[in-house]
Amino acid sequence: MLAEHLKIIRKQKGFTQQKLAEKTGLAFNTITKIEQGVGDSPTLKTLLKLADVLGVGLDELVGRSHKV
Repeated sequence: MLAEHLKIIRKQKGFTQQKLAEKTGLAFNTITKIEQGVGDSPTLKTLLKLADVLGVGLDELVGRSHKV
């Protein structure tokens, strides 16, 4: 759920994975792994950084709303 919603929202906002990594201060590999759904689950801190930069709430980011 998170993987597909992050990718959709990122593209809607006009961010590349690299640009999102730069804006959030996260590693490019972290963004890639989250979007692919591989590796450990992201921390709350990571999710908050992504949501803040993308201008969405956590619910929308993880797919708990019907906005996406």
